[in-house]
Amino acid sequence: MLPFARVAIIGLGLIGSSIARAVRADMPTVRLTGHDASAGVREQVRALGLVDDCADHAGAAVIDADLVILCVPVGSIGAVAAEIAADLPVGVVVSDVGSSKAGIAAALADVLPGVAVVPAHPVAGTERSGPDAGFATLFKGRWCILTPAADADPMAVERVAEFWRRLGADIDTMDAQHHDLVLAVTSHLPHLIAYTIVGTASDLETVTQSEVIKYSAGGFRDFTRIAASDPTMWRDVFLANKDAVLAMLQRFSEDLSALQRAIRWDKGEELFDLFTRTRAIRRSIVEQGQDDAREDFGRDHG
Repeated sequence: MLPFARVAIIGLGLIGSSIARAVRADMPTVRLTGHDASAGVREQVRALGLVDDCADHAGAAVIDADLVILCVPVGSIGAVAAEIAADLPVGVVVSDVGSSKAGIAAALADVLPGVAVVPAHPVAGTERSGPDAGFATLFKGRWCILTPAADADPMAVERVAEFWRRLGADIDTMDAQHHDLVLAVTSHLPHLIAYTIVGTASDLETVTQSEVIKYSAGGFRDFTRIAASDPTMWRDVFLANKDAVLAMLQRFSEDLSALQRAIRWDKGEELFDLFTRTRAIRRSIVEQGQDDAREDFGRDHG
């Protein structure tokens, strides 16, 4: 039995459109409705046939849904939830895909009292955005972290978990605050570092007469890929999860200072030990199927 029969997706960018495609592929009998604040995106979605009905207003999209997934920037989730609150049917489950959870959980609890809310975070994505960037296999073999409140309905939590399992995701459950700390380390801080390095390189362009871009090595290219991520989404993520991000940034700054001292004082053994540990982490990520072990990250050089 399917966990849900009628799914509404609010926000049809990379993640929302990928959910729609995955549902089409893995649960083809589910009726899909959707809405996006952009009229242009709605037209794209209709042309692509991603949903059965793409409504011009968010409330119209959710009116008979049994699952509503909010796929909008985290800074907009509270306002969007308030917009649809009066149109939500009895018994609906509301979820989201935001990469920070504590603030979202508080916002949804505030504007949707009495509604079954199960916050979720599929840990998947690319640097691309928009409905044409999505693909049905985005979530296969990736983690989806659920952060339900302590008093959440266990059946609603299990239904959301099963929904994501049907899309190929592995499920984990954790406290919202703990999630935000973990993701500050594994996602948010790396993005902040990438934005900073690419910004520094941009400032140096006039000094190096475009050699930064011309001679970009693999490491810098990987940073630019991360730094190409959606600016609205990441602005909201950093503001929503600022306490955890600032805590991790302070720890990183301390570690960076230690590394600076090791280089200044020719502590080769200390550098070697650090690089050995980090290499082992990379190998563990590959072994757990979270990245491509092929040379040069599987890039096609043909």
